[in-house]
Amino acid sequence: MKIIKEAVAGTLESSDLLVKVAPGLPNRLDIHIRSEVIRQFGARIRSVIDETLGQLDVTEGDITIEDKGALDCAIRARVQTAVLRAAGNPPIDWETM
Repeated sequence: MKIIKEAVAGTLESSDLLVKVAPGLPNRLDIHIRSEVIRQFGARIRSVIDETLGQLDVTEGDITIEDKGALDCAIRARVQTAVLRAAGNPPIDWETM
């Protein structure tokens, strides 16, 4: 999925996260994570983000995550929403997700 514009999803409330997606350099996917719980759950947060971007076939762009202790399901939902907005809301086969 190609990122064509900037998009945002989420909030900075407790137990949520803010995801910012923007076009990046060609053939480069940059992911920046800031989290209050990075020491305890940083590897898991990164794993969920990578898995979600992989399912959406995102291979380039600039992704910034500001986490306030969100659960895996919230991370997936916010990343999906921001990427879909940034890609111009293409049709998705949700059954395969």
